[in-house]
Amino acid sequence: MSDLFKNHGISVQGVLSITPRETRALISQGAFLIDLRDTDFVDYKAFDVPNVLNLTMEGFEQQLENLDKDTYYILADSSGLKSRDYVQKMLNRDFKHAGSMSGGFIEWERDGMPVRVDVNERLSGSCACQLKPRERGK
Repeated sequence: MSDLFKNHGISVQGVLSITPRETRALISQGAFLIDLRDTDFVDYKAFDVPNVLNLTMEGFEQQLENLDKDTYYILADSSGLKSRDYVQKMLNRDFKHAGSMSGGFIEWERDGMPVRVDVNERLSGSCACQLKPRERGK
């Protein structure tokens, strides 16, 4: 297999940063997107593309043991702020191809990339710091 990441993204301090549009193109070529967001967020709005793995930040390193170190992975969180750190964790554990999606899910959605929404899983709360799953069955 050729190097999927060649001529994509920019490397910043040894971590490849990839745009949402590039991410979508790379997924269509066989890369996997790792969604690091908490389950509550993923249940409401999810990346609507094939090859998405949901690995939460909690327990991330233990979950890596189930992944192939030769596969191409692009990590995404909500805003793109933490995924770089998790890419570095993968690289430190001898994964050969890992990059971070710049801007995270927010930028993915803003760029018009495919999103799957389940309104029954919408989050509620008075501010972003208090978001919690909506009560069901009302």
